[in-house]
Amino acid sequence: MDAVFYIAAAVAILATIMVITRLNAVHALLYLIVSLLSVAVVFYTLGAPFIAALEAIIYAGAIMVLFVFVVMMLNLGTKTMDTERTWLRPRMWMGPCILTAILIAEVAYLLFKAGAATQGAAAVVPKQVGIALFGPYVIGVELASMLLLGALVGAYHLGVGKRERLETPDVIDSDATRTASGRNPVRPGAGGSSSAA
Repeated sequence: MDAVFYIAAAVAILATIMVITRLNAVHALLYLIVSLLSVAVVFYTLGAPFIAALEAIIYAGAIMVLFVFVVMMLNLGTKTMDTERTWLRPRMWMGPCILTAILIAEVAYLLFKAGAATQGAAAVVPKQVGIALFGPYVIGVELASMLLLGALVGAYHLGVGKRERLETPDVIDSDATRTASGRNPVRPGAGGSSSAA
């Protein structure tokens, strides 16, 4: 059990270093997911399977969903699609795949080994987590939810502003659109403030 703990901790440290040093956001995200999954394995070896499940479901899953959500909101167009095609090379996936294979081997070892429950620590049950979160730490939970809501609203406004700037050159401004909007149509060659006859 000690060996599994140290291997998972080493994978977490290595994946976190790769997150910090990657220049590409998608590469950093892949290593971040591996890092969070390895922390979940560390929690499991310390006798907290519920916290390990929360780590894998909430952190690794939610971060991936939020990343995809932000990319969809920004709507960067065909240039982004061409860039993503270049990211799908096998060389890019080798590092995360190797680290994930190590974690899968550790989890399989823990699940199929007899008596692999804990290292002697008491298991943390969901009731204890709920009492702690909504008892003495309720202010922290509410502040974190407000921070996430503010980040979501900010990402939405960034995405809307970017989309409007991208769509503005494609708008066709004709006499019909000006008349429909209540503005006076301007004829070519006429003064800027003249109206239609």
